Amino acid sequence: MESMAGAMVGREREQEVLAGFVRDPAGRALLLRGDAGVGKSALLEHTVRLASGGGYRVIRAAGVETESELPFAGLHQFLYPLLPCVEELDEARRRAVEVVFGRSGSAPPSVMGLGTAVLDLLALAASRNPLLLLLDDGQWLDASSTQVCGFVGRRLAGIPVKLVVGLRSGVPSGFDTAALSELPVGPLSEAASGQLLDTHHAGLGPRIRRLVLEEAQGNPLALLELPSYVRGTERRRDLDSVFGYTGVPLSQRLQHVYGARIVSCGAAVRAELLRGALDGAGAGMAADRTRGTRYRMVDVGEAAACGLLDVDPLRGDYVFRHPLVRSTVVQTATPDERRAAHGALAHLHRDDLERRAAHLAAATVDPDEEVACALEAAAESATRRGGAVAAVAWLSRAAELSGSRKERSRRLGDAAYIAGHSGLLGQAQQLIHSETGSGDHDSPASVVASGYAALFEDGDVRSSRRQVVAAIEGIRDAGVRGPDDVLTRLVDLLLVIDQYAGDAVAWERAHELLASLGDSVSSRSRIYQDAWGDVVRRGAGLHERVERAFTGLRRPEPWDITRLGVAAYHVDTLSQYRQRIQRAVDREVETGAVADAMTMLHLIMLDQIAVGEWDEAERTGRYCLEVTTTHRHALFVHHTRAYLGLLAALRGDTGRARESQATVDAWARPRGVGFLTQIAAATGTAAALAEGDYEAAYLHASGITPPGVFTPYAHQASRTLLDLVESAVRTGRLEEARRHAAAAQDAGLPRISPRLALITYGALAMTAPDTAEAHRMYHRAETHPAASHFPFELARIRLAHGTRVRHSQGRGAARRALLLAVEAFERLGASTWADRARAELRAAGGPQRTASADLAVLTWQERRIADLAAGGLTNKEIGERLHLSPRTVSSHLYRAFPKLGITSRAALRDALGRLPGGREG
Repeated sequence: MESMAGAMVGREREQEVLAGFVRDPAGRALLLRGDAGVGKSALLEHTVRLASGGGYRVIRAAGVETESELPFAGLHQFLYPLLPCVEELDEARRRAVEVVFGRSGSAPPSVMGLGTAVLDLLALAASRNPLLLLLDDGQWLDASSTQVCGFVGRRLAGIPVKLVVGLRSGVPSGFDTAALSELPVGPLSEAASGQLLDTHHAGLGPRIRRLVLEEAQGNPLALLELPSYVRGTERRRDLDSVFGYTGVPLSQRLQHVYGARIVSCGAAVRAELLRGALDGAGAGMAADRTRGTRYRMVDVGEAAACGLLDVDPLRGDYVFRHPLVRSTVVQTATPDERRAAHGALAHLHRDDLERRAAHLAAATVDPDEEVACALEAAAESATRRGGAVAAVAWLSRAAELSGSRKERSRRLGDAAYIAGHSGLLGQAQQLIHSETGSGDHDSPASVVASGYAALFEDGDVRSSRRQVVAAIEGIRDAGVRGPDDVLTRLVDLLLVIDQYAGDAVAWERAHELLASLGDSVSSRSRIYQDAWGDVVRRGAGLHERVERAFTGLRRPEPWDITRLGVAAYHVDTLSQYRQRIQRAVDREVETGAVADAMTMLHLIMLDQIAVGEWDEAERTGRYCLEVTTTHRHALFVHHTRAYLGLLAALRGDTGRARESQATVDAWARPRGVGFLTQIAAATGTAAALAEGDYEAAYLHASGITPPGVFTPYAHQASRTLLDLVESAVRTGRLEEARRHAAAAQDAGLPRISPRLALITYGALAMTAPDTAEAHRMYHRAETHPAASHFPFELARIRLAHGTRVRHSQGRGAARRALLLAVEAFERLGASTWADRARAELRAAGGPQRTASADLAVLTWQERRIADLAAGGLTNKEIGERLHLSPRTVSSHLYRAFPKLGITSRAALRDALGRLPGGREG
């Protein structure tokens, strides 16, 4: 049963014991006790092979439940092969043994009398060859035979006879008091279970494999038989947490393991077991994953006595002895019995929204609007706690139980919408088509579902946009006024599509269309409209609107957090909301709105890049790439690759950066996904700058936007301001550089975001013809309150500042800015930028090695926190300023102290003062 290519899996200890048992020259008896299917029979067969190889004669017997009331039925199996030897016994022993064969009409002898006769018979037979007596299913052996076997087993020491008995745990038998040596046969270890499963069922999907391992809990029979029955049940498994435990399909053999004992229990006990199973009562070592308090089974001593239940040692509650017991209880119940149990449980959990809804859904057959409303409320609750996949099931069932076609259609639309955000794009379209019946793919809800599918799976921004615009116009022309859920979904989808397209004409038409809708467009959609399109022209006051919107999110859906997070990215205030986004992505990535989780991971990565946590950003990007690839969302796969490529360019890994640039551009350009082609161009710009190829950098940057203007609806136009200006200055295009810096100031970029303020002042400083004006602008940039939040941009500005000062004021005046630039680039891991800054520092007469080369390097975040702590701020105050928890602040300081060679907060000021440039302002 649990062998693999002739070798048993995970039974090394048992095999060692059995080998010693067979090798021992003295007679012995051994009981193998374990659950049904645990592998006792395989171990018995292993014992047979060992004994046969050692010259033993093997005599087999098996307990049979139907013969358990027949006296000596089992002993007859052992003695019949020895019948020729019976004639060699003396008369008294022969008469005693003949009772077993039904040849004597006299009264049965005593256990001692028959046992002694059997011992003599075995000794006589073993004088020719040693004997191995093997008994399987000994728990079913009749009482008379059990007594004799126990008597004999205790007295085998003097003769070459071995007795080995397999017994099922939890089933009482006479061997329980026989005082014979026992070898427990427990479940396989987790590693051995996986090995056995993978050997016999290679290629199982990860979810099915995990399900089989959880249900089998080391039982080899279950490991071998369950996969054939549970393939294709992933969806039903997902619904277990929604509609209560449904068990797993079992083979007849697995059902029989516990089924007979369940059927033998009284009706009241079976009903109690069913209520416990359907409400998620624990089973064996399996974790109880039920939310809240589960049903407590009472008056089930009968089930415990026959080995179906154990008692939880911590809580004292009854739990199922094994997950297979729980599954068998559910599988063997009739549909009416299951519905009755669910009805009772719904009443029991009347104060628990989701638990009550789960059981109501399973107990209800006919349409019931009250139950449908309960399910809809449960779906809303599930969505907000990261259970969007469950919410789809809630709403689908609510649609089935709806009292009117209108309510059914609305709920199916809601289910499809959430399914789309959960990465279940195929299911979303199926839900819509199940409502339209004949295939009306032009209904608004259908357009939403198909639009997200086309966009996420293949980056289709053209045909999906046409459909969305037509659907919005249809709703508008039908006279809809005021808020409408379907209209809002269509509007938000249109804005998502236009953001990815990055097409100016499409955006202008979108603005016209949304203007025609008036108050029907929600205030949050207006934020997305202004932030996602052209932040240069529509970004004034936007960061305050984003902040108010985030503050107003009392019970947000995951897509609300995602969309506002994207808006925050465009105004460079992501750090304020990163903790909230991180909490959301932790909820959503497994069973929630996974498509939103992908964008949340992008946002976290972007903020990590912005604040200088580049190693963390790399890890986030790699994880996001794994998630997007798993779900086959091609748009998000290439979006993630674009950000990883941009990060590689910033770090000076130009080979990887250009490979990413080419891959992303080749995929996005034919599809018209301008958002990604712009990131690809920005990657090319950053790679060229990292290599010092300023001509190539200028060509890339001016391809995003020409100098002196900011191309409408090109989101990288403002983000690459410093790149275009610096590359223009370095290639002698001073007029173009000055024109572009002035355009940034004229467009009011410093008022739109803190990063844009920093790089605008940096650009003005780089292009200022007057030294005093340049110094004033450099000072304004470097002392900007948010400058330390953008360490890469700040370091670039300091490098440019130090270089200019070295030429205009002398080497000594330049060193501080250059030292800080070197240190920042080294901490970031921007290798080529660090090399360039070190060269400038050497030219300024600075040290050959910086403190960061001699000490363990502080990360940028550690340096920021250390500076603030040295200034007297508490962990709580630092956390509020940097949008971190006090515990995170404490962890950063704990790591910084040994790097600085100090042990207390009081020594921070002096330690930081010894670093190049001292503490940062």
